[in-house]
Amino acid sequence: MPMRPLIGICAALERATWSVWDLQAHLLPRMYVDAVQRAGGGAVLLPADPVWVEDPDELLDRIDGLMLAGGSDIDPAAYGAERDPNTIGTVPERDAFELALTRRAFELDMPYLGICRGMQLMNVAAGGTLIQHLPDSHGHEDHRRVKGTFDGADHDVRLEPGSLAARAAGERLHATKSHHHQGVGEVGEGLVVSGWSTLDDLPEALERPGLRFALGVQWHPEADETSRLIGALVEEAAAARAAR
Repeated sequence: MPMRPLIGICAALERATWSVWDLQAHLLPRMYVDAVQRAGGGAVLLPADPVWVEDPDELLDRIDGLMLAGGSDIDPAAYGAERDPNTIGTVPERDAFELALTRRAFELDMPYLGICRGMQLMNVAAGGTLIQHLPDSHGHEDHRRVKGTFDGADHDVRLEPGSLAARAAGERLHATKSHHHQGVGEVGEGLVVSGWSTLDDLPEALERPGLRFALGVQWHPEADETSRLIGALVEEAAAARAAR
């Protein structure tokens, strides 16, 4: 049997409890792994590592695609902004790791999918900025209605016809599950917005034209078993592996 394409998924660095333990941990919600496996890929969790910040190739040479998962707010220092009081729980160690991998993955034309925080990180890696608290700028909390759950978090995203986002989703109006209080501000160099929330026109898909598959989405396809997005990443990673 041919080897499955390996999708590296950057793990969060958070305090966690399990059994009798309460410690710092590298962790990832199982939904991401399950989605990759359902699509025919193998999931590899990537812990933040200062050696890989300096030499991302040591890691990227061993995987076929890269996924950045959701999670904590990005440190505003990464995009030259002052911290808003609503920006909390930042982990600069994770930010530095994911920024280094993202920039090098683009240089290598590696299949890439940024999910929620991952889309925001993609924008910051390209020199863009973030809106630090959407309720203040947009006047509502509909992008994260209930903290810690996707229940009631559905809204539609309008995708640009012919864009990578539309091709990966398989439709131009895409139902999504969201859980975020930050969003894209100034768009980074080389990126284009290809999806907008029907709630308020907030940018919710970014892509990098000229690369085989470089996509960021503000929603959570791993939480939707009907979504085609992670399958599209795995398919591109398989093609990239076969072309080596």
